[in-house]
Amino acid sequence: MKLPTELYSSQCARWPSAGEHILAHYDDESIVVYQAYRPSIGHYAIKHGRFGGPDFSLNRMSWIKPNFLWMMYRSGWGAKEGQEVILGLRVRRAFFDGVLAQAVASTYQPERYASREAWKAAVDASEVRLQWDPDHDPQGGKLARRAVQLGLRGKTLEAFAGRELMEVIDMSPFVGAQRSLALAGDRMLRTPTEAVYTPMFA
Repeated sequence: MKLPTELYSSQCARWPSAGEHILAHYDDESIVVYQAYRPSIGHYAIKHGRFGGPDFSLNRMSWIKPNFLWMMYRSGWGAKEGQEVILGLRVRRAFFDGVLAQAVASTYQPERYASREAWKAAVDASEVRLQWDPDHDPQGGKLARRAVQLGLRGKTLEAFAGRELMEVIDMSPFVGAQRSLALAGDRMLRTPTEAVYTPMFA
């Protein structure tokens, strides 16, 4: 597995315990986000370094998650049907920050929009949906910290699936090796190294 990892217990001690935070693995040029797919889609992406094939569709919203443990919660550590292949997807930071900049929240925020109608118009016009959900510990317990997921569609999804995708990492063997440690609460559990991410436009 190509991503550096650390003991979960060590990382947990330095992560924020509450609030809305983007936890991610990133460097100066790129950031890694996660998705889970059925084998036909996941294996195609691993082989070709991009998304495609008969089972992948650009016509529906596709959700990306920068936080590894949120992806593990959502996919049941790769054990849920249709989510057996876990992918780490390295994209350019400039692209990811652009996605954040154009994102519209999936719930109405009266402090940001004059009316529900204005918010609905923004949702319809944007190709990116932003949603904050409770983060979870390795056993699936809900935390006070909230994790972000981003829904992509249209030209933004097309760019993500192809030209903005720098690397496709097959996370499934690593996830399979860590699953039993995670569910047992073993202190030897390792997760990809992550830190709080601040977009360059912030």
